Amino acid sequence: MKPVIFGLSGPVLTADEAAFFRDADPLGYILFGRNCVDRAQMRALTDSLRDLSGRDDVPILIDQEGGRVARMQPPEWPAFPAGPAFDALYEVAPSSAIEAARANGQALGLMLAEVGVNVNCAPLLDVRMPETTPAVGGRTFGSEPMRVAALGRAMLDGMAKGGVVGVVKHMPGHGRGVVDSHYELPVVDADDAALERDIEPFRTLKDAPMAMTCHVVFKAWDADNPATLSPTVIRDVIRGRIGFDGLLMTDDIDMKALTGTAGEKAAQAIAAGCDVALDCWARMGEMEEIVGRLGDAPPVTLARLQRAMASVRPEAGEMDALIAKREELLALA
Repeated sequence: MKPVIFGLSGPVLTADEAAFFRDADPLGYILFGRNCVDRAQMRALTDSLRDLSGRDDVPILIDQEGGRVARMQPPEWPAFPAGPAFDALYEVAPSSAIEAARANGQALGLMLAEVGVNVNCAPLLDVRMPETTPAVGGRTFGSEPMRVAALGRAMLDGMAKGGVVGVVKHMPGHGRGVVDSHYELPVVDADDAALERDIEPFRTLKDAPMAMTCHVVFKAWDADNPATLSPTVIRDVIRGRIGFDGLLMTDDIDMKALTGTAGEKAAQAIAAGCDVALDCWARMGEMEEIVGRLGDAPPVTLARLQRAMASVRPEAGEMDALIAKREELLALA
């Protein structure tokens, strides 16, 4: 198994993709809007990925945070709120906000599990700052680390009850990034003491099953490399000070914050200590280069993967009722 998660080009597997994935055996797959038409189509697509891999629990990821980051769109699927809605409720009723976030997470999990998606790239644990780029700030649970952790925990727990593994992001924190890492490399000048605020929610949720790195340079820790490609940040901060021992994946290596070819970036991320490289755009030449540059996933990565996929705790639930409960609670704000 190669330590990489690949995207797909459309709503069905092409013959070329099926042949390539069968030989390459990537750790998992990620879906985008181009892969999401309706329930029957998505279920058929995810079933084909399970059949191809021979693994019933092959990770099939999606970014379904709520708000503007949602690959499964109305009218086929309901819209979900983003983090600031729960932040606003927490301001007046903390326990109700936590209950709403948990119900929201379970409803999301049920919606995803219905179509065969078993991993959601959420929640954000980034702590919002005045300078946070809108690309991140408009999605967060707030500016207070304890609140971010509490709401993030509730969403993780809810998704697990819905049958879906959550991915906390963007470790060790994207809140001080003033530019969008999709297009530029954020560089953070804050000193080590100040950065304690950024890592606090991640440390509180260090037992999360999966996490995603950020493409951000933290001068206090490694002035030369973004976190995704930094052995120092991954070893000393993410695995060390935060204490995270779950499956660590990169943010999309195609983002412009990183330089080099797709294969170079994937190899650097794995060498730095990431378990898995995330390559989203289904460009066959780039995927072939990545596979050519990577060895097989080591036992420690496979063990983390197994623990993560076994972490869900499905409970009976009805999506419409959970959404109604969430809306009733959010109305309190």
